[in-house]
Amino acid sequence: MEGERRPFPAEALLRWHQVHGRTPPWDHPTPYQVWVAVVMFHQTRFEVVGPYFRRFIARFPDPAALAAADLQEVLRVWEGLGYYRRAQHLHQAARRIVEEFGGQVPGEWEALRSLPGVGDYTAGAILSIAFGKDVPAVDGNVARVFARWYGLEAPVYTGRGREAVVRLVRESLPSGRAGTFNQALMDLGALVCVPRAPRCEECPVGEGCVARGTGCQEALPIAAPRRPVPHYEVAAAVLVRDGRVLLAQRRPEDMLGGLWEFPGGKREAGESLEECLRRELEEELGIRVRVGEKLAAFDHAYTHFQITLHAFWCTLEDAGEVPQCLGCAAWAWVPPEALEEYPLSAVDRRVALALKAAWREGPSGH
Repeated sequence: MEGERRPFPAEALLRWHQVHGRTPPWDHPTPYQVWVAVVMFHQTRFEVVGPYFRRFIARFPDPAALAAADLQEVLRVWEGLGYYRRAQHLHQAARRIVEEFGGQVPGEWEALRSLPGVGDYTAGAILSIAFGKDVPAVDGNVARVFARWYGLEAPVYTGRGREAVVRLVRESLPSGRAGTFNQALMDLGALVCVPRAPRCEECPVGEGCVARGTGCQEALPIAAPRRPVPHYEVAAAVLVRDGRVLLAQRRPEDMLGGLWEFPGGKREAGESLEECLRRELEEELGIRVRVGEKLAAFDHAYTHFQITLHAFWCTLEDAGEVPQCLGCAAWAWVPPEALEEYPLSAVDRRVALALKAAWREGPSGH
């Protein structure tokens, strides 16, 4: 199926992009703004990023402001975008930029790649868009476009297949216009050469596309075998004392590190949710609790697994018992009206909203 190695029609794509390309969220393509936007685009739809990007840049206008901020504030400003490791990496990288690069985002490949969270795609996007360098920036959209246009028969998102795409994109870069070309490829993949039912009749480069010519658009790119997505039952404690609820902060090295949560954890085999919750709070915080009625249950999907989180009203068995940081970074008794001040994951924010709604109806008895 693979086509011959003929040149990709870059000029036709660039002409299309002048009319149909998406408007990026940055005011000016400075290295810092491009970096922040590209990181936000990871795992987040293009059209969703704009308001979050503007809020983030307004609060942290440059690497120095981001580096000087407390991680808790960074996570709070980031809240709603999910995949919080991205925010942690931005914060860590900003501190490195201030300490090692004079507060300026570096314009060299190796220096960029040395920063936390900066992979080949992010480095390529920054260098081509912000610094005008002729380097490729291959994301999933770009890989899909080239897999179809050249009829590539290997999976293109990892390994040799991806290396082949990077090589082809590099060979196709129009000198001095790599940044615009990379953006045009991303936009073509997002708007026309979409994963399902591609809009081939609208494609500006469709005439030479192997997949279109052979009618195999839906079969490309070839996907690697997908693993089953596991599902876990999770219990969380809405533990109330004297009009405040207990929150625990995840350790930096843990998933969603730095965020606060309603303490709890994954149910083990043979456990009830109530047993799970009592065990988790004793292991994590060294406290013994009585588990009461269920407040709410929420389904939530992460990248590699799914959960159903069950939130229960709880009370301390010994009202004078003090939590300990056995499996968390910190803990706090928080009034329900102050929960907005703490960065929470999306599912914990839903628990917080359910708690506040129940609280308005009357906290007595909880």
